[in-house]
Amino acid sequence: MGSENKKPVFEDILAAAARIAPYAHVTPVLQSASINELVGAELFFKCENFQRAGAFKFRGACNAVWNLDEQAASNGVVTHSSGNHGAALALAAKTRNIPAYIVVPNGANPAKLKAIEQAGGKITFCDNTMKGRDDAADKIRQQTGAAMVHPYTNVDVIAGQGTAALECLQQTPTLDFMIAPVGGGGLISGTAIAVAGKSKTCRTIGAEPSGAADAYESLQANMRITDIVSNTICDGLRATVGEINLHIMQERRVEIFTVPDQDTIEAMRLIWERLKILVEPSCATVLAAIIKNKMQFTGKKIGLIITGGNVDLDSLPW
Repeated sequence: MGSENKKPVFEDILAAAARIAPYAHVTPVLQSASINELVGAELFFKCENFQRAGAFKFRGACNAVWNLDEQAASNGVVTHSSGNHGAALALAAKTRNIPAYIVVPNGANPAKLKAIEQAGGKITFCDNTMKGRDDAADKIRQQTGAAMVHPYTNVDVIAGQGTAALECLQQTPTLDFMIAPVGGGGLISGTAIAVAGKSKTCRTIGAEPSGAADAYESLQANMRITDIVSNTICDGLRATVGEINLHIMQERRVEIFTVPDQDTIEAMRLIWERLKILVEPSCATVLAAIIKNKMQFTGKKIGLIITGGNVDLDSLPW
């Protein structure tokens, strides 16, 4: 369980959906006639900003927590996170009454830090590098015996994230495309598995910031690119794509569209104005990608996974 050495399959996503059903919300799918008219396609917004802890991350965290055996769970869980996964894991751990140790990089989003604290997570700050995150989390794991729940390479996390797409296809079964943001790759890889298992015609695509396009570059080079220094407003998408996640994207032939931050900010504002919902920059990449490439999507039905709504209201990008 939680092995980093095997890839999840569709049956794992079905099992995750059943496992998290007592704890996770079934989130709504919204539409906007004016946005449909703007892009010339029919868009279905899967609103994971209404998920517990304010983001899709609760799905994967909850699946990982509840798939631990009693002995493994007794020492709690540990992870590193820029915010949403940390808050989600803390809340999931709370549903099982076990401790959650969350390593957070210096300078993290204050709204997300507050969410981690409110969920009962024990925060440790670290250098804002992947090595700093990994080292700090490993030290806590050794000291406490807590189970490591990686934000995007953990198999149970990937399977849990895939339940958002599974649910969306149950709500809107005739989609041509499903698009999700790409950071470390947990959501997009889980989405690709869910879509392939549920639909013979729907294709999975990803949206990634131009300033953090390591997954796009990795797919182009057919090898994992890890030396890109991220520069994007999308704080949830700065992670380097995981090896297992890249393999799944390659196997499922996921195509990634990159979008500049300015396009993402405009798309974020459009979602706020037209759908009247609170979303963070990371999840606006999906709409930005469709607007930027709308000729490719004319007349199609597209599911957009709106990943989260944990916004720092004191520093909005406009």
